[in-house]
Amino acid sequence: MKFFDQRALGDLMSRVTNDIDNLNTALAQSVTQIVSSVLMVVGVSIAMFSLSWQLACVTLTIIPLIVFTTKQIVKRSGKNYAARQRDLGKLNGYIEEMITGAEVVTLFGKEQQTIETFHHQNENLRHSAQRAEITSGLLGPINNFMNNLGLAVVIGVGAFLAVAQPEVVTIGIIAAFVTYTRQFFRPLNQLSTLLNTFQSAIAGAERVFEILDESSEVADKPNAIDCERLVGEVVFKNVSFSYIAKQRVLNNISFHAKAGETIALVGPTGSGKTTIINLLTRFYDVDEGAIEIDGYNIEDYKKATIRQRVGVVLQDTYLFSGTIRENIRFGKLDATDAEVGAAAKIANAHNFIKYLPEQYDTVIQVGGANLSQGQRQLIAIARAILENADILILDEATSSVDTQTEVDIQKGLQHLMQGRTSFVIAHRLKTIENADQILVVQQGEIAEQGNHQQLMEKNGLYYELQQKLQLDNANN
Repeated sequence: MKFFDQRALGDLMSRVTNDIDNLNTALAQSVTQIVSSVLMVVGVSIAMFSLSWQLACVTLTIIPLIVFTTKQIVKRSGKNYAARQRDLGKLNGYIEEMITGAEVVTLFGKEQQTIETFHHQNENLRHSAQRAEITSGLLGPINNFMNNLGLAVVIGVGAFLAVAQPEVVTIGIIAAFVTYTRQFFRPLNQLSTLLNTFQSAIAGAERVFEILDESSEVADKPNAIDCERLVGEVVFKNVSFSYIAKQRVLNNISFHAKAGETIALVGPTGSGKTTIINLLTRFYDVDEGAIEIDGYNIEDYKKATIRQRVGVVLQDTYLFSGTIRENIRFGKLDATDAEVGAAAKIANAHNFIKYLPEQYDTVIQVGGANLSQGQRQLIAIARAILENADILILDEATSSVDTQTEVDIQKGLQHLMQGRTSFVIAHRLKTIENADQILVVQQGEIAEQGNHQQLMEKNGLYYELQQKLQLDNANN
C-alpha cells in the first residue's frame, strides 16, 4: 500500500502500457534482425579472409571508429529517451488526475488553467522526444560516412597492393572486396541502429524494472497462523509508526479491546485515527511495539486471514464497474442472491435499490459515478455486512448520508456489531456515546480513554468536543 500511496496512478499506467509496449516492440522486431546480421557479418568475414587477409584486416580497422561513434550517440540518446519516458509518465499522471477530478475542475472554473498546465507538460514531452529523435537520427548519416570511408580505404590500399604486389591482390579481388565491404558494413549499420532504437526500450525497461525491483509486502512467516474465525480480542502495546522516517504519526499507542467491545476513535483530523486502522488491517507494519489479536502478534497471522476476518468500510468508498449485486457480493464471492439481499436490507441499501430500473442488476459505472455518495456508502456497508467478519472497522462509515438514513444505518450496524469487536471512527460524537471505550487521539497519542460518562466527568478534550458540538447544534 505504501507503494501506491506514493505514486501517481497515471504514471503507473504509463509504465505498464507505454513502457512495456516499447520494450515488446523492440524485442519482437530485433531478434531475427540480430541473428541475420550476425550471420551475415561472420559469413562475409570468412569470404574476405579467404580472398585477401590484408584487405580483410584493412576493412576491420573501421570497426573501432563505428563502435566509438555509435557508443557516443547511444550514450546521449539514451539519456534523452529516458527523459522522454519520464515526461510521458508525468503527462499521463496529470491527465489521469484531471479526468478523475473533472468535477472539481469544473466547479472551480479551472478548465483554462488545467489546459495551460497540460500544454506546458506536453511541450516538455515534445522537447525531450525531439531531442531523443534528433540525437538518434545522427547515427545513420555518420555510419554512412564511416562506410564510405572504409570503402575508400579498402580501394586505396587494394590499388596500392595491386601495383606493388600484383600476385597478392588483383583487380578482380578489389572488385569483389567492394561488394563484400558493402555487405560487411550493412549488418553492422543495422546492429548499431538497432542498438540506438533499443535505447527507447531500455528507457522504458528501467521504469518497468523499477517496479519489479520494488520490495513486495513482507511475506508471511513460514508457520503463519491460518484460522477460520477470530475471537476478536485486540491489544495495542506501545505501538509507534511513521509513514516517513523520523516523522512519527503514532507514538506509544496502547489499549486493550476485549472481544465483542465497540471501540470509538475520536479526535482532530490528522491525529492518527485512520493510521491505527491501517495497522490493524496490516496495510502497514508497526515500527515499534506490537499489535496482538487473540493473544498472537498480528505479524504471526497470514495476511489473508487478517483481511478476510476483518471487515472494513472506509470513508472513501470505491465501487467497481458491474452490477450492484456483484459489488455487494465482492464481500463474499459465493454468496447467494438471498444473502446479498439480506445484507442490503440490514445496511438500508435495499430501500433505494428496489426503486432502480434493474434493481440489483443495475449496472454501476466505474467508481459508482451514477450513484450518489450516500448510495455508494450504503452499498459498501452492505458489502462489509455480507463478509460477516469477526472484527468490524467503520471509518466514518456514515459520513455521506442524511440524518434519517444515518439513524436507519445505525440500527443495522448495531445488529451487525453484536458479538463482534468493532472499531468506529466518527466525527459525529452522538453516534459513539454507547461505545464500550472511547479513545481520544491527539497528535498521534491517546490523550484520553474511557467510556462516554467517564470522559465527560474528566472535563478534558472529549468534554470540550461535546460542548463545541452542542454549541454548534444550538446555533444551527
